[in-house]
Amino acid sequence: MFEGLLNQSILKRAQEAGVITVAVHDLRDWTEDKHKSVDDSPFGGGAGMVMRVDVIDRALNAIRDQISDLPAGRQVSRLKTKVILLDTKGEMFKQKKAKELSKIDHLILIAPHYEGMDQRVHEHIADEVLCVGEYVLTGGEIPAMAVMDAVVRLLPGVLGNEESLTDESFSEQMGVEYPQYTRPAEYNGWKVPAVLMSGDHQEINKWRKEHAEKPRK
Repeated sequence: MFEGLLNQSILKRAQEAGVITVAVHDLRDWTEDKHKSVDDSPFGGGAGMVMRVDVIDRALNAIRDQISDLPAGRQVSRLKTKVILLDTKGEMFKQKKAKELSKIDHLILIAPHYEGMDQRVHEHIADEVLCVGEYVLTGGEIPAMAVMDAVVRLLPGVLGNEESLTDESFSEQMGVEYPQYTRPAEYNGWKVPAVLMSGDHQEINKWRKEHAEKPRK
């Protein structure tokens, strides 16, 4: 599932430039039974299966041991590593959080599956629990991709024009970005606002501020 995201566009270029290193891990590599089970039936009964805390813990300990150096050559300590669990019980993921996470040297994203994750992962293993929206998905892979994409594009050297980060939606300066137009100036009777073609940058900036939503708290 991650191959398409990691081998296209911005994330591909960020890896090729050595800005980021991404590793995708299969939790079945840390199971101890012949069936390579990562889940089990919930105590107390109920539908579905729950992912096991012991498998998650073994995986994280092994991944931490594998970390040596970042592309920049800095040794990673646990203080610079953050474990993020993607789950419906978590804090809503917003641009402000993406900016916070972009300052962390090493992120470990846990993608749940099946009916959910053993609560002890929430309480004792994850540093933060994030939710990407008030809806249910088959698993945590897509939320993990969303977090990855949102964070990586904020890293220095990833975007070709970093000024685009300043006035984009959900930045500190605005809530939702002002409307954008390009050629043709008129199509099917739909016209571009005249002020945008006037060349008057003061009026253009004024128009953009008036048509951008205010930052959300």
